[in-house]
Amino acid sequence: MNNRADWFIEPFLHTRKLKPENQETPISFVGGDKTPAHLFYLRNHFDYPHLTVSAYFLPVNGLVKTPRIFSIQEIMSLPAKRLKMTLECSGDKRSLFKPKVFGEQWEKGAISQGYWKGVSLKTVLQYTGLSDQAVEVVVEGYDFGERKDLIQVVPYKRSLPLRKALHGDTLIAYEYNDQPIPFKHGFPFRLIVPGWYGMASVKWIKQITVVGKPFQGPFQTIDYVYFPNPKSDVGKFPVTTMNVNSTIQQPLNMDILQTGTHFIYGIAWTGEGKIKRVEVSFDNGLTWEGANIEQKPKHPYSWVWWTYEWNVYEKGEYTILSRAADSAGRTQPLQAVWNRKGYGYNAADKICVKVE
Repeated sequence: MNNRADWFIEPFLHTRKLKPENQETPISFVGGDKTPAHLFYLRNHFDYPHLTVSAYFLPVNGLVKTPRIFSIQEIMSLPAKRLKMTLECSGDKRSLFKPKVFGEQWEKGAISQGYWKGVSLKTVLQYTGLSDQAVEVVVEGYDFGERKDLIQVVPYKRSLPLRKALHGDTLIAYEYNDQPIPFKHGFPFRLIVPGWYGMASVKWIKQITVVGKPFQGPFQTIDYVYFPNPKSDVGKFPVTTMNVNSTIQQPLNMDILQTGTHFIYGIAWTGEGKIKRVEVSFDNGLTWEGANIEQKPKHPYSWVWWTYEWNVYEKGEYTILSRAADSAGRTQPLQAVWNRKGYGYNAADKICVKVE
C-alpha cells in the first residue's frame, strides 16, 4: 500500500487573470489557523513593480512637523506587533451578484488570513508629528500602470482618515506567518488595515503623505465606491469596513452525498465587532438552526470556524444556506445589496447537494 505522502494532493490557487495576476485561495480546502503564503489570494491592478531593496527607503512627508526618511532597518527596529487578521478583497463573491456586474469575477476565494507582524503606522507618525491641519494619510505603492478610463499612468494610492491611520493595530507589516512578506504580497512593507477590505492594505509602500483634505485619487473616488444606482452616481459612498459574512466550505456545491450523518462546516467573519452566531437553513431561509462555533473569536480580526451536524435520511436535492451575525448587530441578508461595481457581497451563502 502506498503511504500518505504518495497520494496526498495539495490544493492550488484558482486563476482569474494572469496580467495583472489575480488568483483565488481554494477556500473550500483551506484549514488550520492560517493560510499558507503560497495559497494566499493575489489581487493586483497592475504588473508587479521593480524594486531595489538595497536602496529602499520610506519617506514620510506632507503635513508633518518633521519629515523623515526611514530605512528598512529603522522601521524593523521599532516596537512591533503580531496580529492574526483576515484580509478580504471587496470584490470577493462578485460573480454571485444578480444581475451580473462587470469586473473580476471572483467566486468565494478572494479571502485569506494569517499572522502579520509590523510596526503601527501610529508609531511611525509619532516620529514625524502631525500638523494641526492633517486630515488623512495617503499611502502610495510602487505598483503603477495605465488606467484606460483616464488615459494616463497612475500609481496605486489610497488614503485613510486619521482615526483609522492612528488606530494602534493599523500596521506597516514586514512579516507574514513569521517569515518576510513574499514579494507578491508587498515585500518589503505593506499596509495592513484591520477590519477594512483589502484595497486599503497598500502593498510595496513607496511613501506616506499626510494631507489636509480628502484624497481624490481614482482608487478612492472611481473604484472602491458603492454605486447603488445602475445609471447614476446618486447615493454613492466609499467601500471601507468588511460586511459580516460566511462561507460553506464543505460539502461542495453540487456534491452528491449518501444518506446518513454529514458535517457542514465553514468560516464566518466580520469587519466590526465579533461573530456572535452562525446559523444554517434547509428551507431557503424560512427557519434557521444554530451551528457550533468551533473557534471562539479570541482574535478580533480573524474568521471563526463553525460546524453543523446534519442527519439526513431522505433522498433528494437540498439547498443549504449559512448566515452569520456579529456583535455590532449586523446579520447576513438573504439577498446582497446590489451595486454597480460589485463590492461587498454578503448574502447568506448557498450550496446545493443531492442525497441518494
